[in-house]
Amino acid sequence: MPDQLPTLESPRGVDAGPRSAWPRRVGTAGLVLVVVAGALNLFGLRTSTSTRQEQGWTVAVHHASVARAGLDVPWSVRVTHAGGLPKQVVVRVTADYFDIFEEQGLTPSPTAETDDGTWLVWTFASPPGDTMDVTFDTYVQPSSHRGRSGEVSVLLDGSPVATTPFRTVLLP
Repeated sequence: MPDQLPTLESPRGVDAGPRSAWPRRVGTAGLVLVVVAGALNLFGLRTSTSTRQEQGWTVAVHHASVARAGLDVPWSVRVTHAGGLPKQVVVRVTADYFDIFEEQGLTPSPTAETDDGTWLVWTFASPPGDTMDVTFDTYVQPSSHRGRSGEVSVLLDGSPVATTPFRTVLLP
């Protein structure tokens, strides 16, 4: 059928020489780098602790500094006051920080909780001793793709003390 056009390209001639192997080598090296980075957990969860001391109070926030959507992440606050804690400890946290998480529970449960849209304020009955730990069981929402910053303070007579900033970065 000489009146029809071929649908395939003509075969490459032997005189053209072999095709370059460099695009395949670069692609293979890129894939190897991604696999090695994954094996070294460079795309996984990283945690850090931010601490601030002020007026005899220490506030330490242990949090995910780098995470990905769907991962369980730690978030806890340790409040310490030399000489003992008062009967109640009031902790203030940036409210919108928790928008990237699904909440599984707060331990211990606060005796009172308020949210004005900017701050979550939790009031806890103090345990005996100088230290109180608050743990928030969370995981990053699958739809979250941007990290958040926040801060935690102890409130004394309504004023923040030992304000500790922290940040979580989310990777794709």
